[in-house]
Amino acid sequence: MTRPTGMRVSVFPDQLTLARAAAREAASRIRAAIAVRGRARIVAATGTSQIAFLEQLTREPDLDWSKVELFHLDEYVGLPDDHPASFRKYLRERLIQPAGIVRFRLIDGCGDPDAVCEELGRMLAAQPIDVAFVGIGENGHLAFNDPPADFETERPYIVVRLDDACRRQQVGEGWFKAIDEVPERAISMSIRQILKARAIVAVVPESRKAAAVRTCLEGDVSPMAPASILRTHDDIMLCLDTESAALLRREHLA
Repeated sequence: MTRPTGMRVSVFPDQLTLARAAAREAASRIRAAIAVRGRARIVAATGTSQIAFLEQLTREPDLDWSKVELFHLDEYVGLPDDHPASFRKYLRERLIQPAGIVRFRLIDGCGDPDAVCEELGRMLAAQPIDVAFVGIGENGHLAFNDPPADFETERPYIVVRLDDACRRQQVGEGWFKAIDEVPERAISMSIRQILKARAIVAVVPESRKAAAVRTCLEGDVSPMAPASILRTHDDIMLCLDTESAALLRREHLA
């Protein structure tokens, strides 16, 4: 396996240490963007793996959140924003309100999916994203781009169909009681749009992600392992804990 020199893989002893280090990196990127351009544009992921990271990020000192514009990574189609699994609800409760973000662009999962993609896509593509916060799914997905992911489309947001592995993960994380409750479609930021971010901070803790981490770092860069595409980005920090890094060969942790 080869990686661009811009990918840094850091392994931390536990989830809290990981979250604090990732938050420091993310905050540094935001501060730098504000210092240079007077504002920062960010993308935030959701899910249980991101909770500790976002909590630490909102505690970072000397961060002028009034100069931050937030974009939403993905959302279920047809899920109201007061549903416990709604990512709009998640971001409001765990990032927007605690940080005091006033400029945010959330995905309306109850709107017409194609129209939502077009409108948000125009706003997103207007200026580069300074830093994107992402995770890796148990099936190797990046955002809701399940395998086989579309590596070619230039559309900023796309409507995708969720595979069974992805939907089972949502049940396993406690967002839904049964797989039949999990929507089959979602709106997701596209792979190529994620890669357009100036920098990426990937937060991937927990043993349940270990197989996906190994496949994405040690296998081929392939739509069948969507997050493997992160290896082509020239400025990314991949944050693992000892559990999620457990299956990696030692030489790939250098």
